[in-house]
Amino acid sequence: MDANYLIEISKEYFAKAYKLQMDGKYEDAIEFYKKSLDYYPTAEGYTFMGWAMSALGDYEKAIEECKNAIEIDPDYGNPYNDIGAYLISLERYEEAVAWLELALKAPKYLNREYAHYNLGVVYEKLGLWYEALAEYKKAFTITPGYGNAKKSYFRLQSLLN
Repeated sequence: MDANYLIEISKEYFAKAYKLQMDGKYEDAIEFYKKSLDYYPTAEGYTFMGWAMSALGDYEKAIEECKNAIEIDPDYGNPYNDIGAYLISLERYEEAVAWLELALKAPKYLNREYAHYNLGVVYEKLGLWYEALAEYKKAFTITPGYGNAKKSYFRLQSLLN
């Protein structure tokens, strides 16, 4: 089969999966992500499938899918951040730091504010409050409208005063 045809079919399944995911139909979304990946595996496909799995609470499987994404495209930052976020959910804070730092170093990562925010969460959980403040501030400096980062920054700052 023609490679372009396979890519187009993969994109169609990915679009269906994404819509299902946005509608909260995670199991169905996962099935369509799998179909998409069967036709043409992409880092985005594995990352988004992991995201759908995390919505169902299956963080370990979500982490594995993100690792599959990294194998395909190690420069793509989203799966590194997502692994960090899933490890936070699993309360494996020390492990999360390395993944979040890799997200920040990834050449293809447009939403670095998320990794900074997640690092802030980790540092706060570890009692490293000044480091947490610095990361929260970086997050809302990158994206001034990032409410969670601002709220966390000012909440933590008020606790330290």
